Amino acid sequence: MRPYLLLTPGPLTTTDTVKEAMMSDWCTWDEDYNIGIVEVIRKELVEIASSRPEEYTAVLMQGSGSFCVEATLGSVVRPTDKLLVAANGAYGKRMGVISEYCHIDCHVMKFEETEAVDPKVLDEYLTAHPETTHVAVVHCETTTGVLNPLEEIAAVVKRHGQVLIVDAMSSFGGVPIDMAKIGIDFMISSANKCIQGVPGFGFILARRSLLEKCKGVARSLSLDLFDQWETMEKGHGKWRFTSPTHVVRAFLQALKELKAEGGVAARYGRYCENHRTLVDGMRALGYKTLLPDSQQSPVITSFYYPSAEFDFKDFYQKLKAKGFVIYPGKISQADTFRIGNIGDVHPDDFVRLIEAIKETTV
Repeated sequence: MRPYLLLTPGPLTTTDTVKEAMMSDWCTWDEDYNIGIVEVIRKELVEIASSRPEEYTAVLMQGSGSFCVEATLGSVVRPTDKLLVAANGAYGKRMGVISEYCHIDCHVMKFEETEAVDPKVLDEYLTAHPETTHVAVVHCETTTGVLNPLEEIAAVVKRHGQVLIVDAMSSFGGVPIDMAKIGIDFMISSANKCIQGVPGFGFILARRSLLEKCKGVARSLSLDLFDQWETMEKGHGKWRFTSPTHVVRAFLQALKELKAEGGVAARYGRYCENHRTLVDGMRALGYKTLLPDSQQSPVITSFYYPSAEFDFKDFYQKLKAKGFVIYPGKISQADTFRIGNIGDVHPDDFVRLIEAIKETTV
Protein backbone atom coordinates (compact mmCIF):
# COMPACT_ATOMS: atom_id res chain seq x y z
CA MET A 1 0.00 0.00 0.00
CA ARG A 2 3.08 2.27 0.19
CA PRO A 3 5.07 2.59 -3.05
CA TYR A 4 6.94 5.49 -1.42
CA LEU A 5 6.88 7.82 1.58
CA LEU A 6 5.42 11.27 0.97
CA LEU A 7 7.81 13.73 2.59
CA THR A 8 5.61 16.70 1.75
CA PRO A 9 3.43 19.15 3.73
CA GLY A 10 0.23 17.33 2.70
CA PRO A 11 -1.17 15.20 1.29
CA LEU A 12 1.13 13.08 3.37
CA THR A 13 1.86 9.50 4.30
CA THR A 14 -1.03 7.95 6.22
CA THR A 15 -1.32 4.73 8.22
CA ASP A 16 -2.83 1.62 6.70
CA THR A 17 -5.62 1.81 9.29
CA VAL A 18 -6.61 5.31 8.11
CA LYS A 19 -6.76 4.01 4.54
CA GLU A 20 -8.77 0.97 5.63
CA ALA A 21 -11.36 3.21 7.29
CA MET A 22 -12.44 4.33 3.82
CA MET A 23 -13.48 0.82 2.78
CA SER A 24 -17.10 1.21 3.93
CA ASP A 25 -19.89 3.32 2.41
CA TRP A 26 -21.92 5.77 4.49
CA CYS A 27 -25.30 7.45 4.06
CA THR A 28 -25.17 11.22 4.58
CA TRP A 29 -28.65 11.23 6.16
CA ASP A 30 -27.99 8.41 8.60
CA GLU A 31 -27.48 9.13 12.31
CA ASP A 32 -24.62 6.64 12.45
CA TYR A 33 -22.75 8.98 10.13
CA ASN A 34 -23.93 12.42 11.30
CA ILE A 35 -24.06 11.84 15.04
CA GLY A 36 -21.64 8.93 15.31
CA ILE A 37 -18.89 10.40 13.13
CA VAL A 38 -19.37 14.08 12.19
CA GLU A 39 -20.47 15.30 15.62
CA VAL A 40 -17.73 13.33 17.34
CA ILE A 41 -15.15 14.96 15.03
CA ARG A 42 -16.52 18.45 15.67
CA LYS A 43 -16.40 17.96 19.42
CA GLU A 44 -12.90 16.50 19.45
CA LEU A 45 -11.48 19.22 17.20
CA VAL A 46 -12.68 21.93 19.58
CA GLU A 47 -11.25 20.06 22.55
CA ILE A 48 -7.87 19.80 20.81
CA ALA A 49 -7.90 23.47 19.84
CA SER A 50 -8.97 25.21 23.04
CA SER A 51 -8.68 24.98 26.81
CA ARG A 52 -12.15 26.57 26.89
CA PRO A 53 -14.05 24.44 24.35
CA GLU A 54 -17.42 25.89 25.37
CA GLU A 55 -16.41 29.18 23.70
CA TYR A 56 -15.66 27.61 20.32
CA THR A 57 -17.32 25.53 17.63
CA ALA A 58 -16.14 23.55 14.61
CA VAL A 59 -17.43 23.75 11.05
CA LEU A 60 -16.44 21.13 8.47
CA MET A 61 -16.29 22.27 4.84
CA GLN A 62 -15.92 20.29 1.60
CA GLY A 63 -12.79 20.95 -0.47
CA SER A 64 -9.17 21.81 0.14
CA GLY A 65 -7.78 24.09 2.82
CA SER A 66 -7.98 27.08 0.49
CA PHE A 67 -11.75 26.52 0.21
CA CYS A 68 -11.94 26.90 3.98
CA VAL A 69 -9.77 30.02 3.99
CA GLU A 70 -12.02 31.58 1.36
CA ALA A 71 -15.15 30.51 3.25
CA THR A 72 -13.81 32.19 6.39
CA LEU A 73 -12.69 35.46 4.84
CA GLY A 74 -15.78 35.71 2.67
CA SER A 75 -18.18 34.93 5.53
CA VAL A 76 -16.58 36.82 8.41
CA VAL A 77 -15.28 40.10 6.97
CA ARG A 78 -18.18 42.43 6.15
CA PRO A 79 -18.22 44.98 3.31
CA THR A 80 -17.81 47.73 5.93
CA ASP A 81 -14.82 46.02 7.57
CA LYS A 82 -11.10 46.40 6.89
CA LEU A 83 -8.79 43.37 6.69
CA LEU A 84 -5.03 43.30 7.21
CA VAL A 85 -3.15 40.24 5.92
CA ALA A 86 0.40 39.75 7.18
CA ALA A 87 2.09 37.74 4.42
CA ASN A 88 5.54 36.18 4.24
CA GLY A 89 4.90 33.51 1.65
CA ALA A 90 2.57 32.12 -1.01
CA TYR A 91 -0.29 31.29 1.34
CA GLY A 92 -0.41 34.70 2.96
CA LYS A 93 -0.43 36.23 -0.51
CA ARG A 94 -3.24 33.86 -1.47
CA MET A 95 -5.40 35.38 1.26
CA GLY A 96 -4.86 38.72 -0.41
CA VAL A 97 -5.98 37.25 -3.76
CA ILE A 98 -9.06 35.73 -2.12
CA SER A 99 -9.88 39.15 -0.69
CA GLU A 100 -9.72 40.67 -4.17
CA TYR A 101 -12.12 38.04 -5.52
CA CYS A 102 -14.50 38.61 -2.61
CA HIS A 103 -14.26 42.41 -2.90
CA ILE A 104 -12.95 42.68 0.66
CA ASP A 105 -11.27 45.92 1.68
CA CYS A 106 -7.82 44.49 2.35
CA HIS A 107 -4.22 45.56 2.83
CA VAL A 108 -1.48 42.95 2.40
CA MET A 109 1.56 43.67 4.59
CA LYS A 110 4.44 41.93 2.83
CA PHE A 111 7.46 40.47 4.59
CA GLU A 112 10.37 38.66 2.97
CA GLU A 113 9.74 34.96 2.45
CA THR A 114 12.79 34.11 4.54
CA GLU A 115 11.75 36.20 7.55
CA ALA A 116 9.01 35.80 10.11
CA VAL A 117 6.12 38.24 10.46
CA ASP A 118 7.33 41.00 12.81
CA PRO A 119 4.84 41.82 15.59
CA LYS A 120 6.40 45.27 16.03
CA VAL A 121 5.72 46.21 12.40
CA LEU A 122 2.20 44.87 12.82
CA ASP A 123 1.73 46.97 15.94
CA GLU A 124 2.91 50.12 14.15
CA TYR A 125 0.51 49.56 11.27
CA LEU A 126 -2.50 48.93 13.52
CA THR A 127 -1.68 52.03 15.54
CA ALA A 128 -1.63 54.09 12.35
CA HIS A 129 -4.76 52.39 10.93
CA PRO A 130 -7.34 52.03 13.71
CA GLU A 131 -10.03 51.43 11.08
CA THR A 132 -8.68 47.86 10.71
CA THR A 133 -11.17 45.30 12.05
CA HIS A 134 -9.66 41.92 11.16
CA VAL A 135 -6.10 40.56 10.93
CA ALA A 136 -5.18 37.34 9.11
CA VAL A 137 -1.87 35.47 9.25
CA VAL A 138 -0.46 32.07 8.32
CA HIS A 139 1.02 30.24 11.31
CA CYS A 140 3.39 27.89 9.47
CA GLU A 141 4.19 29.24 6.02
CA THR A 142 5.11 26.12 4.07
CA THR A 143 6.57 28.19 1.22
CA THR A 144 9.78 28.00 3.24
CA GLY A 145 8.90 26.28 6.53
CA VAL A 146 9.03 29.43 8.65
CA LEU A 147 7.00 29.38 11.87
CA ASN A 148 5.51 32.80 12.59
CA PRO A 149 5.43 33.97 16.24
CA LEU A 150 1.73 33.39 16.77
CA GLU A 151 1.50 34.29 20.45
CA GLU A 152 3.26 37.63 19.95
CA ILE A 153 1.16 38.41 16.86
CA ALA A 154 -2.04 37.55 18.72
CA ALA A 155 -1.06 39.77 21.65
CA VAL A 156 -0.69 42.74 19.30
CA VAL A 157 -4.00 42.07 17.53
CA LYS A 158 -5.90 41.67 20.78
CA ARG A 159 -4.36 44.84 22.23
CA HIS A 160 -5.82 46.72 19.27
CA GLY A 161 -9.18 44.98 19.64
CA GLN A 162 -9.28 43.27 16.25
CA VAL A 163 -10.55 39.85 15.17
CA LEU A 164 -7.71 37.38 14.57
CA ILE A 165 -7.95 34.83 11.73
CA VAL A 166 -5.20 32.19 11.61
CA ASP A 167 -4.39 29.85 8.74
CA ALA A 168 -3.04 26.92 10.76
CA MET A 169 -3.21 24.59 7.79
CA SER A 170 0.14 22.93 8.31
CA SER A 171 0.47 23.31 12.08
CA PHE A 172 -2.81 22.40 13.77
CA GLY A 173 -2.56 18.96 15.33
CA GLY A 174 1.23 18.92 15.04
CA VAL A 175 2.21 22.11 16.89
CA PRO A 176 0.54 22.95 20.24
CA ILE A 177 -1.99 25.82 19.90
CA ASP A 178 -4.50 26.98 22.50
CA MET A 179 -7.00 29.29 20.79
CA ALA A 180 -8.51 30.54 24.05
CA LYS A 181 -5.17 31.24 25.73
CA ILE A 182 -3.66 32.97 22.70
CA GLY A 183 -6.82 34.82 21.67
CA ILE A 184 -7.49 33.36 18.22
CA ASP A 185 -11.01 33.95 16.90
CA PHE A 186 -11.01 31.83 13.73
CA MET A 187 -8.52 29.08 12.91
CA ILE A 188 -8.45 27.05 9.70
CA SER A 189 -6.88 23.69 8.88
CA SER A 190 -7.32 20.67 6.63
CA ALA A 191 -7.89 16.93 7.02
CA ASN A 192 -4.70 15.96 5.19
CA LYS A 193 -2.18 17.74 7.38
CA CYS A 194 -0.96 17.08 10.93
CA ILE A 195 -4.06 15.12 11.98
CA GLN A 196 -2.83 12.71 9.27
CA GLY A 197 -6.09 12.15 7.42
CA VAL A 198 -6.62 12.23 3.66
CA PRO A 199 -7.64 15.12 1.35
CA GLY A 200 -11.28 16.04 0.80
CA PHE A 201 -12.37 18.50 3.46
CA GLY A 202 -11.10 21.15 5.84
CA PHE A 203 -12.43 22.73 8.99
CA ILE A 204 -12.82 26.08 10.68
CA LEU A 205 -12.60 26.45 14.44
CA ALA A 206 -14.52 29.58 15.37
CA ARG A 207 -15.32 31.64 18.42
CA ARG A 208 -19.01 30.90 18.75
CA SER A 209 -20.03 34.42 19.79
CA LEU A 210 -18.49 35.90 16.62
CA LEU A 211 -19.72 33.24 14.20
CA GLU A 212 -23.27 33.74 15.44
CA LYS A 213 -23.11 37.30 14.06
CA CYS A 214 -22.07 36.28 10.53
CA LYS A 215 -25.46 35.45 9.05
CA GLY A 216 -25.86 36.96 5.59
CA VAL A 217 -22.23 38.07 5.21
CA ALA A 218 -21.04 35.32 2.83
CA ARG A 219 -20.20 36.14 -0.80
CA SER A 220 -20.80 32.53 -1.90
CA LEU A 221 -23.55 29.96 -1.47
CA SER A 222 -21.27 26.92 -1.28
CA LEU A 223 -18.75 28.69 0.96
CA ASP A 224 -21.24 30.23 3.38
CA LEU A 225 -19.57 29.45 6.69
CA PHE A 226 -22.49 30.57 8.84
CA ASP A 227 -25.05 28.56 6.89
CA GLN A 228 -22.83 25.46 6.95
CA TRP A 229 -22.43 25.82 10.72
CA GLU A 230 -26.11 26.47 11.37
CA THR A 231 -27.08 23.39 9.34
CA MET A 232 -24.63 21.23 11.28
CA GLU A 233 -25.84 22.64 14.59
CA LYS A 234 -29.54 22.16 13.89
CA GLY A 235 -29.11 18.93 11.93
CA HIS A 236 -26.75 17.25 14.43
CA GLY A 237 -23.88 16.87 11.98
CA LYS A 238 -25.79 17.20 8.71
CA TRP A 239 -23.91 18.89 5.86
CA ARG A 240 -25.76 21.25 3.49
CA PHE A 241 -24.44 19.48 0.40
CA THR A 242 -22.95 16.02 -0.21
CA SER A 243 -20.14 15.41 2.25
CA PRO A 244 -16.97 13.38 1.49
CA THR A 245 -18.12 10.48 3.65
CA HIS A 246 -15.16 8.15 3.18
CA VAL A 247 -12.66 10.90 3.90
CA VAL A 248 -14.60 11.98 6.99
CA ARG A 249 -14.60 8.43 8.35
CA ALA A 250 -10.85 8.19 7.75
CA PHE A 251 -10.40 11.43 9.66
CA LEU A 252 -12.17 9.99 12.69
CA GLN A 253 -9.70 7.12 12.62
CA ALA A 254 -6.83 9.61 12.34
CA LEU A 255 -8.13 11.45 15.42
CA LYS A 256 -8.16 8.17 17.34
CA GLU A 257 -4.56 7.56 16.32
CA LEU A 258 -3.54 11.07 17.37
CA LYS A 259 -4.98 10.38 20.82
CA ALA A 260 -3.26 6.97 20.98
CA GLU A 261 0.08 8.60 20.15
CA GLY A 262 -0.27 10.87 23.16
CA GLY A 263 -1.98 13.90 21.63
CA VAL A 264 -0.57 16.99 19.98
CA ALA A 265 2.38 17.30 22.37
CA ALA A 266 3.61 13.79 21.55
CA ARG A 267 3.12 14.28 17.82
CA TYR A 268 4.96 17.60 17.99
CA GLY A 269 7.84 15.79 19.70
CA ARG A 270 8.00 13.21 16.91
CA TYR A 271 7.90 15.86 14.20
CA CYS A 272 10.68 17.79 15.95
CA GLU A 273 12.79 14.63 16.14
CA ASN A 274 12.11 13.95 12.44
CA HIS A 275 13.29 17.47 11.65
CA ARG A 276 16.39 17.19 13.85
CA THR A 277 17.37 13.86 12.29
CA LEU A 278 16.87 15.31 8.79
CA VAL A 279 18.80 18.53 9.37
CA ASP A 280 21.70 16.88 11.18
CA GLY A 281 22.03 14.32 8.41
CA MET A 282 21.74 16.84 5.58
CA ARG A 283 24.28 19.19 7.14
CA ALA A 284 26.67 16.27 7.55
CA LEU A 285 26.35 15.75 3.78
CA GLY A 286 27.11 19.43 3.14
CA TYR A 287 23.57 20.74 2.52
CA LYS A 288 22.57 24.12 3.98
CA THR A 289 19.16 25.07 5.34
CA LEU A 290 17.41 28.13 3.94
CA LEU A 291 16.16 29.38 7.31
CA PRO A 292 17.96 29.95 10.60
CA ASP A 293 17.02 27.41 13.26
CA SER A 294 15.22 30.09 15.31
CA GLN A 295 12.59 30.60 12.56
CA GLN A 296 12.25 26.99 11.44
CA SER A 297 9.12 24.94 11.97
CA PRO A 298 9.23 21.14 12.39
CA VAL A 299 6.75 20.81 9.52
CA ILE A 300 8.83 21.25 6.36
CA THR A 301 12.46 22.19 5.78
CA SER A 302 13.97 24.07 2.83
CA PHE A 303 17.49 23.34 1.60
CA TYR A 304 19.67 25.25 -0.85
CA TYR A 305 20.78 23.46 -4.01
CA PRO A 306 24.28 22.12 -3.23
CA SER A 307 25.77 23.50 -6.46
CA ALA A 308 24.96 25.42 -9.63
CA GLU A 309 24.97 22.13 -11.55
CA PHE A 310 22.40 20.48 -9.28
CA ASP A 311 19.53 18.93 -11.24
CA PHE A 312 16.49 18.76 -8.94
CA LYS A 313 14.37 16.69 -11.33
CA ASP A 314 17.07 14.03 -11.57
CA PHE A 315 17.56 14.13 -7.78
CA TYR A 316 13.80 13.82 -7.26
CA GLN A 317 13.45 10.82 -9.58
CA LYS A 318 16.37 8.98 -8.01
CA LEU A 319 14.95 9.47 -4.51
CA LYS A 320 11.51 8.40 -5.69
CA ALA A 321 13.02 5.20 -7.04
CA LYS A 322 14.42 4.61 -3.55
CA GLY A 323 11.02 5.15 -1.94
CA PHE A 324 10.97 8.86 -1.03
CA VAL A 325 9.00 11.73 -2.60
CA ILE A 326 10.10 15.27 -1.71
CA TYR A 327 9.00 18.77 -2.79
CA PRO A 328 10.46 21.43 -5.11
CA GLY A 329 11.26 24.86 -3.74
CA LYS A 330 8.76 27.70 -3.93
CA ILE A 331 10.68 30.97 -3.59
CA SER A 332 12.23 33.22 -6.20
CA GLN A 333 15.18 34.41 -4.10
CA ALA A 334 17.13 31.17 -4.20
CA ASP A 335 17.21 27.68 -5.71
CA THR A 336 15.84 25.36 -3.04
CA PHE A 337 14.00 22.12 -2.47
CA ARG A 338 11.85 21.10 0.50
CA ILE A 339 11.46 17.99 2.61
CA GLY A 340 8.38 17.48 4.78
CA ASN A 341 8.63 16.03 8.29
CA ILE A 342 4.94 15.36 8.99
CA GLY A 343 2.65 12.38 8.45
CA ASP A 344 3.10 8.76 9.45
CA VAL A 345 6.88 9.06 9.19
CA HIS A 346 9.42 8.54 11.95
CA PRO A 347 13.09 9.31 12.72
CA ASP A 348 14.22 5.95 11.32
CA ASP A 349 12.64 6.92 7.99
CA PHE A 350 14.83 10.02 7.89
CA VAL A 351 17.92 7.99 8.71
CA ARG A 352 17.08 5.88 5.63
CA LEU A 353 16.41 9.05 3.60
CA ILE A 354 19.83 10.49 4.46
CA GLU A 355 21.47 7.24 3.37
CA ALA A 356 19.48 7.35 0.10
CA ILE A 357 20.58 10.96 -0.51
CA LYS A 358 24.17 10.03 0.21
CA GLU A 359 23.98 7.19 -2.31
CA THR A 360 22.25 9.42 -4.85
CA THR A 361 24.89 12.14 -4.46
CA VAL A 362 27.68 9.60 -4.95
